[in-house]
Amino acid sequence: MTGPASVFPQLEALLPLVAKPIQYVGGELNSRQKEWDSVDVRWVLLYPDAYEVGLPNQGVQILYEVLNDQDYVLAERSYAVWPDLEALLREREVPFFTVDTHRPVVAFDILGVSFSTELGYTNLLTVLDLAGIPLHAIDRGDEHPIVVGGGHASFNPEPMADFLDAVVIGDGEEAAIRVSELVRLWKSDGEPDGRAGLLLRLAISGVVYVPSRYDVEYLPDGRIRRVIPNHPEVPWRVSKHTVMDLDQWPYPKTPLVPLAETVHERMSVEIFRGCTRGCRFCQAGMITRPVRERSITTIGDMVEQGLKATGFEEVGLLSLSSADHSEILEVARGLADRYEGTETSLSLPSTRVDAFNIDLANELSRNGRRSGLTFAPEGGSERLRRVINKNASEEDLIRTVTAAFAAGWRQVKLYFMCGLPTETDDDVLQIARLAAEVIKAGRAASGRRDIRCTVSIGGFVPKPHTPFQWVGQLSPEGIDARLYKLRDAIRADREYGKAIGLRYHEGQPGSIEGLLSRGDRRVGAVIRKVWEDGGRFDGWSEHFSYDRWVQAAAEVWAADCIDIAWFTTREREQAEVLPWDHLDSGLDRDWLWDDWQSALNDEQIDDCRWSPCSDCGVCDQLGTSIQIGPTGRTLLPLTPR
Repeated sequence: MTGPASVFPQLEALLPLVAKPIQYVGGELNSRQKEWDSVDVRWVLLYPDAYEVGLPNQGVQILYEVLNDQDYVLAERSYAVWPDLEALLREREVPFFTVDTHRPVVAFDILGVSFSTELGYTNLLTVLDLAGIPLHAIDRGDEHPIVVGGGHASFNPEPMADFLDAVVIGDGEEAAIRVSELVRLWKSDGEPDGRAGLLLRLAISGVVYVPSRYDVEYLPDGRIRRVIPNHPEVPWRVSKHTVMDLDQWPYPKTPLVPLAETVHERMSVEIFRGCTRGCRFCQAGMITRPVRERSITTIGDMVEQGLKATGFEEVGLLSLSSADHSEILEVARGLADRYEGTETSLSLPSTRVDAFNIDLANELSRNGRRSGLTFAPEGGSERLRRVINKNASEEDLIRTVTAAFAAGWRQVKLYFMCGLPTETDDDVLQIARLAAEVIKAGRAASGRRDIRCTVSIGGFVPKPHTPFQWVGQLSPEGIDARLYKLRDAIRADREYGKAIGLRYHEGQPGSIEGLLSRGDRRVGAVIRKVWEDGGRFDGWSEHFSYDRWVQAAAEVWAADCIDIAWFTTREREQAEVLPWDHLDSGLDRDWLWDDWQSALNDEQIDDCRWSPCSDCGVCDQLGTSIQIGPTGRTLLPLTPR
């Protein structure tokens, strides 16, 4: 192929020396390759985690197809390499590469990075260093790619501002095309003013946020005084992108089929985007407003085409709350009818208790196995669920699981969080009581003793652009103390304790996630120090080191008035300038503060899909609107029976 030479000849000699070499080979079914000289703009799409996590990622797969469908663009993929291959690449001086053609990443125009979680930040530094790209954006020359961040974690990109040239806020489909158009135009104009000229064009356009075009001023006590653009044509605020009419964007059309085992062995179809349930802890629900549904017929077409293109035997109907689709029962029934008698099964992610019903569950399991059910009450007590606006009562949960157990299910999994605002020890201990009530109800409904309930708990991390963005995070020691009390309470229950499984994440990783999620530009030096000290794959428990982060922060901020606790456990006042205030998610800041005050008063708000507008600001400020059914359409079987 034309263009830069592939590094595969050098890489091939290293593959027998590393674990899971297949993840670096490429050539997956439905992967794409284009001639280098046939296009004007060349992207690398990086998921900064292992292949097994990155390949199924919907965002990367969507952009991979959207970009490659443009005749003037090529897009290739890359994933983080494990430390064993990293060491060999350094030893043999092999540059970081794409998995599609194994071309060096440094040769491309744009390196697009999808951040699903903040704990992947250090992996980007590894990629940049291996690729021969300077870590700091200010040190890059015209010969280096533009590094563009995106994904949910990029709604506060300030901790990574030193390392990113630009950031896409919100949905990426249209934004990636607009960035490509701007790069192509800049090239056709003769690349005026080089890299700096391109970044200025991007910043002025408002399509992306360019951190270098904004200056941050601080107060003596460490808080931010203001964030201001340093060029008169650069906008004061950068707004998120929102793709409307998802039926016009039926991607991925031909999903990738992995060569190695991945975290999701299924074909996934996003049935709607956004959520207006208003759970106050949920950043994903807040930043993806408004709700936009795909029609039942488009969903059916995507499932049909995807199955033909992949051969998968499971279809995941994905969204933030899939059972809330206005025609979910019709979707499930129509797909079950289409694929009855085949090996194709359907699945939903975690389901809201008040949106679940047995008819839906039976349709989902008609062509597949009847596995366990998963629900997310999030809070252990009724009071705490009111605080977080989780509109599901204990009565709802018991009624739902009773019906499920009576219909033949034997297992249920419940997700909770520990460390929520206003939470007490008793709120957490209520989780043990609630799990026992589930077991009790299941035994009564089924007449059996083999009923199981698994409780899974994660530490709460306050996120930007949510009503909880001002709250103080519970310390790791506080999280662990409550989790241990819960563990002891379950073990002490002689009647039901053995039927309850407990899985929990200790508080230390959540503390670092909190630092990265609400940090500002001063956190970047800590990220670099952690990376220099060996930090890699911080989202994996076997690689994460809390002590490494604590030590790095202490060294970097030795002469400053800030530390990890300053960013995590400190409660903010309403007037404080937050690091992300110049990035517009559409949510009115005063509305978020008022909702935080409502939380303190145990007040709940309704889902604006089915109730009057709550004036969150998204629709009127961004010119968007809720798009939901029912459409009245139906899915017909593909072949007559």
